[in-house]
Amino acid sequence: MTKARLAAKRWWFIMPIIFISYSLAYVDRSNFSFASAAGINDDLGISKGMSSLLGALFFLGYFFFQIPGTIYAERRSVKKLVFWCLVLWGGFASLTGVVNSIPLLAVIRFMLGIVEAAVMPALLVYISNWFTQSERSRANTFLILGNPVTVLWMSVLSGYLIHAFGWREMFIFEGIPAIIWAIFWWFLVKDKPQQVSWLSQDEKQALADALAQEQRSIKAVANYGQAFRSRNVILLCLQYFTWSIGVYGFVLWLPSILRAGKSMGMVEAGWLSSAPYLAATLAMILVSWASDKKQNRKLFIWPLLLIGALAFFGSWALGQHSFWLSYSLLVIAAAAMYAPYGPFFAIVPEMLPKNVAGGAMALINSLGALGSFFGSWFVGYLNGNTGSPAASFIFMAVSLLASVGLTLMVKPEKSLATQTAH
Repeated sequence: MTKARLAAKRWWFIMPIIFISYSLAYVDRSNFSFASAAGINDDLGISKGMSSLLGALFFLGYFFFQIPGTIYAERRSVKKLVFWCLVLWGGFASLTGVVNSIPLLAVIRFMLGIVEAAVMPALLVYISNWFTQSERSRANTFLILGNPVTVLWMSVLSGYLIHAFGWREMFIFEGIPAIIWAIFWWFLVKDKPQQVSWLSQDEKQALADALAQEQRSIKAVANYGQAFRSRNVILLCLQYFTWSIGVYGFVLWLPSILRAGKSMGMVEAGWLSSAPYLAATLAMILVSWASDKKQNRKLFIWPLLLIGALAFFGSWALGQHSFWLSYSLLVIAAAAMYAPYGPFFAIVPEMLPKNVAGGAMALINSLGALGSFFGSWFVGYLNGNTGSPAASFIFMAVSLLASVGLTLMVKPEKSLATQTAH
C-alpha cells in the first residue's frame, strides 16, 4: 500500500510543476514561427535568409550552455537554476516584442537560447531523483508533453493575439507568464525527496532504497570524460541530432508551410497548426506507457521515426495534388516524431550511473539543439529559395531515416534488475 500511495503523491505533486515549467519554455521558443508568418520580416526588413538564421539562433545559444548548466543542476540545485532561467527567459521573450533592429533581435534570440539551455536536462535530472526505472519513460513524457501540448494551445492563442493586436503584443503577452510562474516554482519545489514535508519518513526511505538499488545494478563510470567517449553516448548524440532536424524544421516552419500550401489567415493557420500536436500528445502518452510496461526502449523509438519519415515523403508526394491529404500526413508525421521522447530519455539513466547520467543527457540534448539549429535554419532556407515546402519535406524525411539507422546501432546494457525481471 505504501508504494501505491507514494507513487500517487509523487505524480500529483511533481509532474504538474514540471509540465508547466517546460511548457512555458516552449511558448517562448516556438512563437517566433508565428511572427515570421505574420509580418515581422516586413516590419523589420528581414530577408528570407536572415529570417531562417534568426529563427535558428535560439538553438545556437541553447547548444553552448547545456552541459555547464546541467552540471550545476546535478551538483548544486535544480531549484535555483530553473528559477533564474524562468525569470530571464520570460524577460527576453517579452523584449522581443519591442525590438526595432535586426542585430538586437539576433542578440535576444541567442540569449533566449542560453537561459533556456539547461532547463530540459536539469528537469530530467530532477525526475531521476524522484522516479524509478519502471516509471521513468512516463515521467519523462509528462515533462516533454510540455512541448506538443504547448504548441497546440499556443498555436491557437498566438493566431488570435496576432489577429487582434499584432506580433509585438503576442511576444510581450506570452513572455509574462514565465516570470509569474518563477515565484510559484520557488515556493513549491525542493531538490530532493528528503527535503519535502508531504512524504512520510517511511515513504522517503522506500524511494531512496529503490533508487540506490538501481544504481548498484549499473556499471560504474568514473567521470564525464569516460561517459562522453562511450559508443552508446556518441551514437545517441548523432541520433538526436538527426531526429531534431526533422522535429524543429517542422515546428518552426509549419505555419508558413500551411499558408504556402493554401490561402488562409493567421487564425485558420493557428487552428490547423494545433492538430498535429494534439495527435503527438496522445501518441506520447500511449507510447510511454507501453515502453515502461515492456521495458524495451528501442522498440518504441525507431519504428515510430520510420513512420514519421514515410509520412514526410508521402506529404511531399501528395502536396501538389491534395492539400488535405498532405496535411493529414503531416499530422501523422508529428505524432510519430514526438511519441518516442519518453523512451529515448529513459535510456541514459538505465545505462549510466547517477554521477554522469545528467551530463550525458545534457551532451545528447546539446547535439539535439545543434540539429535543431541546422534543421530550423535549413528548412527555412529551402522554403525561401525554392518557393515551396517540397524540398523541406524530403530533407526532414531523410534526416529521420538517418536517426532510425543510428537508433538500431545503439546497444544499451540492461541492468541486473531488468535482467532479473525478465
